[in-house]
Amino acid sequence: MKDILTAPFMVEMIRTLTNMYAHGWDERNGGNVSLMLDESDVKDYLDLNAAKRQIPTGFAAPELEGRYFLVTGTGKYFKNVQYAPAINLGVVRLRDQGRQAELLWGFEDGGSFTSEFPAHMMSHVARLKVNPENRVIMHCHPANLLAMTYVHDLNEKAFTRTLWQMCTECIVVFPDGVNVLPWMLCGTNEIGIATAEKMRTARLVVWAQHGIYGAGKDLDETFGLIETAEKGAEIYMKIAHLPRLNTITDEQMHLLEKRFNVTAREGYLD
Repeated sequence: MKDILTAPFMVEMIRTLTNMYAHGWDERNGGNVSLMLDESDVKDYLDLNAAKRQIPTGFAAPELEGRYFLVTGTGKYFKNVQYAPAINLGVVRLRDQGRQAELLWGFEDGGSFTSEFPAHMMSHVARLKVNPENRVIMHCHPANLLAMTYVHDLNEKAFTRTLWQMCTECIVVFPDGVNVLPWMLCGTNEIGIATAEKMRTARLVVWAQHGIYGAGKDLDETFGLIETAEKGAEIYMKIAHLPRLNTITDEQMHLLEKRFNVTAREGYLD
């Protein structure tokens, strides 16, 4: 078997988590990431017939039966992943209609996947129905997006339009907009169900006073999606208390749609 730490998916995951921590998005053990893998990705690195143990998932997801995931561990700090990946990360395969996860690698200290694992899997199911190429669910706590949920209307159209107006690239990067959930108790199936429902219409879901969920076809795309929304929120928080003399108009955003061949969410522009 090849060394799994040299696998492209592992190298990219470690780089991404380290970068997320460096951005200040994942304080302490805040945040979690799951990357769906194909069997062809892992077969040269793992003995697929040698599960180390079974971990109950606490939910059912028959659509993900037999799927493989590289996922962050519960209570783990992103800053430590690059130094001890086999403790802070795990590769699991879902069985029994998603009710059990076979641990194939990682969590060597006896740990388990993130407490948000049900929310991740529910969001994977939702996004796969929209885009079969979706592979990543990413959750983190960007400070400006959090701050924005304290002072801005949480109406999704209003929230999205404000972000689009803050930075020219916003409507280009997330023309599907941003969905928003009011504060809910985290780590529950209830918030997972609510997030998955929101994921049907947008790749970004803000958890008010908590953080954001992002979805994408790879780690780069998903990181960039959140990074762009956070930049828009940062600009908003810097100017929200000031009189606004200029903005990006709807007419100008329509020009961006044509120039970059994107379509803004229906009904969000005049």
